[in-house]
Amino acid sequence: MRLRLLCTVSRQLQRHRWLATSATQRGQQHNKEQETGKSFNNGVVYGAATVGGIAAGILLFNELDKSKRRAQCSTPAADPIETNPDEEAEARLWHSTKREDLPTYSADDVGKHNNHEAGIWVTYGVGVYDVTEFAANHPGGDKIMMAAGSAIDPFWAIFQQHNTLEVLELLEGFRIGNLNQVDVVVVDEQDSPWSQEPKRHALLKATSERPFNAEPPIALLSDNFLTPNDYFYVRNHLPVPTLLPEEYELELDVESGEGRPQHKLTLEEIKALPKHTVTAAIMCGGNRRSEMTRVKPVKGLSWGAGAVGNAKWSGARLCDVLRAQGVQPNEKLHVLFEGADLDPTSHPYGASIPLSKALDPRGDVLLAYEMNNQPLSRDHGYPIRVIVPGTVGARNVKWLTRIIVADHESDSHWQQNDYKGFSPSTDWDTVDFSKSLAIQSMPVTSAICTPMPEERVKIDDKGCITARGYAWSGGGRKIVRVDLTSDGGKTWHVAELEQEDLPDGRHYGWSLWTARLPITDEQKNDKHIEIWAKAVDSSYNVQPESFEHIWNLRGVLANAYHRVKVKLI
Repeated sequence: MRLRLLCTVSRQLQRHRWLATSATQRGQQHNKEQETGKSFNNGVVYGAATVGGIAAGILLFNELDKSKRRAQCSTPAADPIETNPDEEAEARLWHSTKREDLPTYSADDVGKHNNHEAGIWVTYGVGVYDVTEFAANHPGGDKIMMAAGSAIDPFWAIFQQHNTLEVLELLEGFRIGNLNQVDVVVVDEQDSPWSQEPKRHALLKATSERPFNAEPPIALLSDNFLTPNDYFYVRNHLPVPTLLPEEYELELDVESGEGRPQHKLTLEEIKALPKHTVTAAIMCGGNRRSEMTRVKPVKGLSWGAGAVGNAKWSGARLCDVLRAQGVQPNEKLHVLFEGADLDPTSHPYGASIPLSKALDPRGDVLLAYEMNNQPLSRDHGYPIRVIVPGTVGARNVKWLTRIIVADHESDSHWQQNDYKGFSPSTDWDTVDFSKSLAIQSMPVTSAICTPMPEERVKIDDKGCITARGYAWSGGGRKIVRVDLTSDGGKTWHVAELEQEDLPDGRHYGWSLWTARLPITDEQKNDKHIEIWAKAVDSSYNVQPESFEHIWNLRGVLANAYHRVKVKLI
């Protein structure tokens, strides 16, 4: 695996040599900068700090989890404490504020502390932090050595979702001094990878700004069978790349099995292939994570039930492209996808699916260039995105630049160390990502779009209220029923479905549903009800009743009954 990773990084550095060259040129200035008292090189630090910083971020979260568990063991359970915005705003200034009670160090001083013997120091803003004991006593501490003696600022500039009050408090606890002002690493916004982000629709509610992730108000989702492009949810893991259509090339490499070893396709060549269209819902693996968090905290973006959308995708079939290259069926092989969205080490976002899915004509995997009859937007993968119907959103790689047929899954972090499910008893001390399968097909789920939580709902002249929502199941399984109750499951009412008339196994789009719920005299007097929704798919899979028994530390596969409390008028 390490060899494959090195080979991948090498290829990426060659493909994006402008970035590597830029970093190298800045690296050559290192000696000159030392003469002027500035011994940090932004280009080199940017790459090194990001790799080490990712490990640092994971370790920080692990340490935070352990601290919470120790506190929970010694104190009775209590309601979650909400973050004070003023406290968080103040915490964000700590790293840029000189502490008069601590000594000042130069970059050279920090650089000497890059091993366990001398101590492991890192910097963030004007702060100097000693993480020696932290790195020595936690799994993965060896990875933090890649950032030892240097700055983590570039990492935090990319992955700003880690900039939480809890992590900032933990980091400040390691602070031992101030960095000489002349040595402070500055991340220039003009040169920032975020400077070319596309404009987004005002309706999208962001769960993180950098990288940008957002969902629409859930009430809008049941209004249209095909989700409008402008407020289709956005899931980005890295800065959005800018690709020019006239320069675009898609690399195809066959590393294992039969087939021509290498081939390239331009955008025009892809568009010249037979055009195929499929309606498919795309759902983030963390959809409805915020509901699971109510049981126990998890790590991840706090998605509501809006991290899903349904669209008509058009493009060339991947099975046609692979067969034209001579690729033959082989149950042991995988198809790897790489995007143009790069981290500062030039390593791309990546994912993979089984070759059997890619070659299956009924699998409808597309090299898509249109979404609802419009060219893909930049946020949704322009110019080419792979669409893998029925599969978790993470495998639908955007800004696709490379396809590889290989005898292994993608080595990407998002394939190997994320988007996997675990037992509710697995925590960050015991988790082993290598022992769990990467999520492919998603489980059956549904959500109530209207009425909204705590909405005042008028009872109609027939003594009923109306609820609407969506339901979907992965793997092309058709939704056969959606059941709703407003009395805690004593009585259930079957919703009417709006869905495509397609054979089971290719039912990749979602189903919208509408249900009328009768209101009893007792409920009218109480003036409050809780509506529950559960969907059933063609394999008679049904949503679990609660999140307690499907809780997992990453908050994925959150498909328990959807529940909404409303007020009756």
